[in-house]
Formats: sequence, C-alpha cells, structure tokens
Amino acid sequence: MTTTYAYENEDEHDMGAAAAMGTSTDAEPEAEVPAGAEVDLRHHGDAEVRGGDGLVDLAVNVRAGTPPAWLKQCVAESLDGLAAYPDGRAARAAVAARHGVPSERVLLTAGAAEAFVLLARALRVRRPVVVHPQFTEPEVALRAAGHRVGRVLLRADDGFRLDPDAVPADADLVVVGNPTNPTSVLHPAADLVRIARPGRILVVDEAFMDAVPGEREALAGRVDVPGLVVLRSLTKTWGLAGLRIGYVLADPDIVAELARAQPLWPVSSPALAAAEACVGPRALAEAGHVAHRVAAERSHLVAGLGEVPGVTVTGPAEGPFVLVRVDGALGVRERLRERGFAVRRGDTFPGLGPEWVRVAVRDRPTTDTFLTALRAALHPPS
Repeated sequence: MTTTYAYENEDEHDMGAAAAMGTSTDAEPEAEVPAGAEVDLRHHGDAEVRGGDGLVDLAVNVRAGTPPAWLKQCVAESLDGLAAYPDGRAARAAVAARHGVPSERVLLTAGAAEAFVLLARALRVRRPVVVHPQFTEPEVALRAAGHRVGRVLLRADDGFRLDPDAVPADADLVVVGNPTNPTSVLHPAADLVRIARPGRILVVDEAFMDAVPGEREALAGRVDVPGLVVLRSLTKTWGLAGLRIGYVLADPDIVAELARAQPLWPVSSPALAAAEACVGPRALAEAGHVAHRVAAERSHLVAGLGEVPGVTVTGPAEGPFVLVRVDGALGVRERLRERGFAVRRGDTFPGLGPEWVRVAVRDRPTTDTFLTALRAALHPPS
C-alpha cells in the first residue's frame, strides 16, 4: 500500500505558498517534514567515497571509464573559444532535434540539479508533492524556496511501484523519477500520464533514462501531456558530473518562466560543446550499445546478489544501479570499505531505513570481486 503524507496545517501551508510567490506573510514558513521521516537530504553518493583513497566506487551512478576519448577531444577543442561568452543556440537546437521538438521547448541547465532549483523558485505552486524514495534534490530545492513539501512514500512491499491515485488531488506540482533513483524502478509511461492534468505541473526526472534499452517508458519529446516537464542529465552515461550539463523539455511558456530565473550565461562553453556532441548520432548509437551492456551487467549483479544469504534485491531493476536490503547494513558498509568498496547508504532517502544500500552496476570482474567482499562483510570471522 502506498503511503501519502498530507499537509499538517492548511494555514501554515498557505503561508509557505505565499512566501514562494513573493507575497508577504506574518511568519517565516518552515518546510514540512512528516513526523519520523527526517533524513539528511543533502547526503549524496560522492560523500561515500571521500576520504577513502583507492576505494572502488559503487556509490555514485556515473558510468565508469568515461568520458570517452572522442567526447574529451570535443570538450578540449571548445577551450579555444573561452574568450567569448557562451552561445547556447546550437546546443539547444541539437537537443531539440534529438527529441523532435521545437527549440522553444528546450532549456539548457548546469546539470539537472539547477533545473530543480529553477522549478522551485520560478513556478508559482501551492501544493508541491515529491514521490519518494527518489533523488532528494527536488525536495531540497522546494524547501529552500519556502515551499511546504508533501510526500508520497512508495513501499518496498509494493516493489516501490507508483499508484497514480496516491497523488493528492490538490497537488499542483508532482515530482517523480523514472527510472527512479535509488529504487531502479521504471514506472510505466501510462501511469505517469495519469498523474498529469490541467493546472498541474508534472516533473519527470529522466536522468537515467538513456541507460534503459530503447528508452521505453520515456516521456521526453511528448507534447500532448498537460503540464509535463521532463529533465535529462548528460552527466551519468557520459561521465560529465564535473562539467554540469543537463536540460529541460517543457511547454514554451514554462521554459520561458524558468529561463527568466536563470543567470546570464548559465552553461559554460565546454558544457555546451558536450551537450551538442552527446545528442548527436554517434553518441546516441553508443548510448544504445551502453544501455544493453549495462542491462547485461546488471543482470549479472542481481543474480550474484540473489545468491548471497542475508541480501534481498528490489526488482525488477531497470537503471544502472540496484537497491538491496542487507542484514546489518550499517556494519556491512563499514566492512566493505575495509575491503575496498564504497556503496551508497539508503537511510538518507525518505522512505528507506538503515537496512538499505544502493549498488552501482559495474563490469563483471568488478562485480565478482565485490560479491566476494560482500559475503565476507556479511559473515566476518569471529
């Protein structure tokens, strides 16, 4: 059964909405956190690797061995133009062509994280709801902008699948990931479309969709869904987390509203060059091959985890990571570090507890070595 956390106090919530729209209130609103659900929303996978020289990184979902040589060359060649201010028109047109939409429906951003901030600051919404467990930055951005955030918590017993009817009827902004980080669940596009309605903004974070063979269930490029905003990141498959590049696909009016909240020249020239390259024919063909390879490597990881006593895999996983429940996960994580592996803790995602960890998909030799370390970490010598 899906659990929905509603707003605790309508008057207090209205103050938060008024503050978000720039109108005056008598008190500074506090962001809502459902009772018993407080977690460190600012904790991300890169924190698991810090201070651990030589750790094999299974905590961050950026594809290993990237960027490829041809992409690094493209970025390097852009450095000759650093004296000029960035011009995003070519990259914007390339993204639009990749998804078959007009350029007016595209906004380039400094990673998907910037898009969440723009959505929180620029759109006038009164009932924002985030579907959890998922990437926490959307809620962080909404709360920082003064919104009181409702949560729809999906349950492990349901395979973390989304019931569209669980979304509160009065929610006018709904955020959901697909495939979802950290659960690796791919929600049917038809279920997501059921959430959409006139007067509601539906934000679908498709940061990992290019890791799904054929990008099935994608909504990017759809222009028939009211209020649809799709976010894409180019940092995961192409290893560009340090460059910060992503984009928004939405109705031109929404794109224009978000653009007005951006600073001048928000995306650097190297990032623009990377964006144009990553949506070109060569990159799309390579991404398709990578998606199939990731699927095979994920199947190998899931099969291996299924043979480890004390480990339960959430499935079916569709992203470049898997979520697993591990007996004694807190101690296991530390013992894995001692054996050279960093995994992502789960209890910083709303709806998950300390018994959960997320594991990135890697090549088979890395996975096999990790599985050996995991067995040892689960059953240390007395």
